[in-house]
Amino acid sequence: MLYGNILTLAGWRHGTLHAQGGRVSQIDARPATPDDNDDVYILPGFVDLHVHGGDGANIMDGADAAVTISRMHARHGTTSLLATTVNAPHERLSVLLQALAQPISHRPHNGARFLGVHLEGPYVNPGRLGGLPNHARPAVIAELEQYMATVPVRIVTLSPEIAGHDDIIEWLAARGVRAQIGHSLGTYEEGVAALDRGAAGFTHLYNAMSPLGHRAPGMVGAALAHAEYSELIPDLIHVHPGAMKVALRAIPKLYCVTDASLATGLPDGEYDKDEGRVITKCMGGVRLADGTLAGSALTMDQALRNLVSIGLTLDDASHRLSRNPADYLGVADRGRIGTGAWADWVVLDRQLQVQQVFVEGEQVYAA
Repeated sequence: MLYGNILTLAGWRHGTLHAQGGRVSQIDARPATPDDNDDVYILPGFVDLHVHGGDGANIMDGADAAVTISRMHARHGTTSLLATTVNAPHERLSVLLQALAQPISHRPHNGARFLGVHLEGPYVNPGRLGGLPNHARPAVIAELEQYMATVPVRIVTLSPEIAGHDDIIEWLAARGVRAQIGHSLGTYEEGVAALDRGAAGFTHLYNAMSPLGHRAPGMVGAALAHAEYSELIPDLIHVHPGAMKVALRAIPKLYCVTDASLATGLPDGEYDKDEGRVITKCMGGVRLADGTLAGSALTMDQALRNLVSIGLTLDDASHRLSRNPADYLGVADRGRIGTGAWADWVVLDRQLQVQQVFVEGEQVYAA
């Protein structure tokens, strides 16, 4: 049972929240404005669809790393997430996904729930890798079938301009997998065509994709003009606040992700990323030796504070970290507080600092 300002599907309520069997059983509360009292905020737990690591762990290292990542992000209010891979040879991805099957099927103790996997590549344009390793290759249905038989693959990032990927997009969409445009040198026209074929969104909007120009709108232009959903990394490093506001105005159900790297939660310094590559965490950013951004050091509670700092209301910011990403995956019982939904909650003080986190009714963190 929790008492405070509860952000429900019907708006703010002030009162008591109850859970039974891991789900919301009752909301004893009346409509209220949080400004009228000094009580805590109770928000839906954050849903992060793009997480590579945290607390020194890299999801590419398997099950033990996944457990560490799940627990670290839970401490920052994330109650469900996708294990996000990077470009890798087929053999390595096959072994990795087999290892991830356990932490995906059984939620780690004191951790967030893995809803499945986001394959960020390897089906991307080798000319727009960003911070990904150089193992890009065209998608193959037999390979995807093997991955999908091992774990729930929920999102696949790919570049639509690569030959054959238009058919792959249709194939994924027909199976309920979100084909997501990213790491792309494609044109505006190729982006629009991909959306028409069933692509559902865009991976870290603005980053690692052909930019918006007034005569060549690029993939960014396709997203701003036509997308219903898109990711965005609100660490105030990947995207300027002004560009964030453009996207927030243009894309109705824009949602935010961390793209968190293994350096998330660690002090500034150098860390081994993969394949001998070193990343440096400094001043809130994470970069390769050449200065390329290599994921982020962001957590979802900081994302919430960043969104509020650029002018979003608390309820709007919350929706973009919880309900919108859950809706994007078609998960109707997470990312919201309503009777019957999972009791995934984050309790924040008036300075938006995390005080408690509950996953499926279990308290997994208390400050």
